[in-house]
Amino acid sequence: MQNFEVTIVGAGPAGLMAAEVLANGGAKVTIIDHMAKPARKFLLAGRGGLNLTHSEPLEAMLERYGDAKDFISPAIHAFPPSVLIEWVNGLGIETFVGSSGRVFPKQMKASPLLRVWLRRLESLGVVLKANTEWQGLDGTPTILAMGGASWPQLGSDATWVPTLRAANIRVNGFKPANSRFLVNWTKLFRDKYAGSPVKNVALTYAGQKVRGEIMISSEGIEGGAIYALSRFMREMPGEELQVDLRPDLSVEQLAERLAKPRGKQSQTNFLRKVAGLSSVGISLIYESKVAITAENIKTVPIKILRPASLARAISSAGGVALSELDENFRLKAIKNVYCIGEMVDWEAPTGGYLLQACFSSAVAAAKDCLNKTT
Repeated sequence: MQNFEVTIVGAGPAGLMAAEVLANGGAKVTIIDHMAKPARKFLLAGRGGLNLTHSEPLEAMLERYGDAKDFISPAIHAFPPSVLIEWVNGLGIETFVGSSGRVFPKQMKASPLLRVWLRRLESLGVVLKANTEWQGLDGTPTILAMGGASWPQLGSDATWVPTLRAANIRVNGFKPANSRFLVNWTKLFRDKYAGSPVKNVALTYAGQKVRGEIMISSEGIEGGAIYALSRFMREMPGEELQVDLRPDLSVEQLAERLAKPRGKQSQTNFLRKVAGLSSVGISLIYESKVAITAENIKTVPIKILRPASLARAISSAGGVALSELDENFRLKAIKNVYCIGEMVDWEAPTGGYLLQACFSSAVAAAKDCLNKTT
């Protein structure tokens, strides 16, 4: 029986998940969103393959949340990847684990999942009011799920910040996370290789190391391995990014290969054959203006300028300070008001970690709201 009302502000994945938990618990739920259609950023994320969560061991996964690990761990333990996958399967959406350990819907898109999810919410009596602006705190139970500050044209425009700051809630400034980083490529390299991947590399920045793939863009460098280092690259500018183009070979093994006679081969063909380097990898060495040695192949230096714009970052760091929230994402200073998802000051790399934390924070807040209100 529906016996109390809750307003959710924001119709992204966190807001929709909170609505489902509340409606199943007997609440009369209204979602308001200032966009014409729900979950616009969620749909964009699903165009290239929707990373729902990750299959790695839970404790390893929690390390991906950096300084926010201790805060966000209880919510993810309570609603872990295994339960999230069961929930997705319960919508009739099959999932699979990719070669990287990421979990995807079998259809690789967000739209089929969203359609069936919205139908379920409608059957639970959830009311969705699009094109509706939030009028501020009015004393009723409210879950705020208004997103961060990346891709503002899709709804996450951080227009809520002045309202919360006026209520003496600390909101930390937004910064780009999982973003492209600018590099001053030469015109020749940029024109030839923009859009080209450099696969199976190892990156080192400020002592932090990751394996993965990078993508050359006209403005700089991006890709999964860059996103995994983006927090360190953003917060510790001026360091040199080093790219190991052959992480599975030692310096000694590479040196042995490079010692072979080159004969009449061009240097590029020689490096391609004996060192197994791709054309873009070889050009990356030339671009960095270092000598062709085994040591340099494993430490190609790239000078990083700064992150690209916040508006085009995959996600954002910053938002409502963790110190303003209790363990269930409820504001300590305002009764019955919660903040969830990307509007809270935590960050994580791509690969399913972002959505996992959005879903888990939503479940924690909604369950606490039910307990506090009933």
